[in-house]
Amino acid sequence: MEGSRPQVYITRTESFSACHRLHSNKLSDEENKKLFGKCNNPNGHGHNYKVEVTVRGGVDTVNGMVLNLVTLKDYMDQCIMKVLDHKNIDKDVLYFKDIVSTAENIVVFIWKQLEEVIPKDLLYEVKLHETDKNVVYYRGEMFKNR
Repeated sequence: MEGSRPQVYITRTESFSACHRLHSNKLSDEENKKLFGKCNNPNGHGHNYKVEVTVRGGVDTVNGMVLNLVTLKDYMDQCIMKVLDHKNIDKDVLYFKDIVSTAENIVVFIWKQLEEVIPKDLLYEVKLHETDKNVVYYRGEMFKNR
């Protein structure tokens, strides 16, 4: 029975380096400087990000896995590393043309990328460490009633 299989959470971690500039096209230059401070530097600034992707599902009775970790690694390479590592997020990633590249928006972007390739209902959480002290996570709760 599907429902009787143990539900297990598996997390894989990767690190990538990227730069960005916190700047909203909907605000004036003065408003951007006031809101984002040094993170609004016209030349941007960089981070060594750490991203954790967690999948959740029943343990397969034949192969003993929720998802092959090699497959998860490949998905992360395709959707995160090749897209974001050593990139200028604002200039190299079309998604951020009109979206401020905050950690919150980056984690939602990563979720959307992974959601396209990870089998349905397995993706549980994406956690992004922008710094050692700033961490955001997303579980796909887009536009749910609050």
